[in-house]
Amino acid sequence: MMIRAVLFACMLLGGWCSSAQIGGAEEMPLTENVPISEFQNRSDEVTTYDFDAPPQGMFRSIVMAEGFEEQLGWHQAHEIVPIKPTEEFPAEAQALYVVFSLHQHYQAFKVFGRCSPERVVGVDPATIISEDAMYITLEDESGYLKLSAPKTGWKPGRYKVEIHAGEQVNEMTLMGTMRFSIMPSNQ
Repeated sequence: MMIRAVLFACMLLGGWCSSAQIGGAEEMPLTENVPISEFQNRSDEVTTYDFDAPPQGMFRSIVMAEGFEEQLGWHQAHEIVPIKPTEEFPAEAQALYVVFSLHQHYQAFKVFGRCSPERVVGVDPATIISEDAMYITLEDESGYLKLSAPKTGWKPGRYKVEIHAGEQVNEMTLMGTMRFSIMPSNQ
C-alpha cells in the first residue's frame, strides 16, 4: 500500500521521482553496437538442415521397405508398419514402399514421393521413375508411399526419393531424400 502511495505521489508531482528513489532499481548496462545478424543469428548456435538426408522434423520415423501392413494402434487407430525394411531391393520387385510415422500435427496435408535415378547406367538423373502421394488427415499417425516399378522394370543402380509435404511439390515443400539400391537379378 505504501508503494502505491509513493508512485501516485510521483505521478502527481510530474514524475520527478526516479526508479532509484522508489525502489533502488539498477539500470541495464549498455552493450556494444553489434550488427543484428551477429546478435540474432549466431553461427555457433545454428544447425543446418540437410535436405539431402532422410526427412526429420514432423517424421518420427521413415524407412524404405518391401511392404507394409496395417495394425490396430494403441489409440485404436490404424497404424502402418513396415515389412522387411531395407535399402536394397531385387530388380524383380513390383513395388517399393516408403513407410513413415508422424509426430502430432494440427492440419491435414499431403506427403509426396518422387523417385529418380541417382546412379543408373543409361538413365537420365532428371527422369521421374515413379511417384506417389498420400493425403494425411488429422487422425493419421502413419502412412506409406508406393513406388511402382517402371514398365520396363527396375534397372540396377542407385535411386533417390525426394519426400515433400504440403499441398504440391516444389522446392519449398522438400523435407528430405531417401535412397535405395536395385540389385542385379540372379539369372
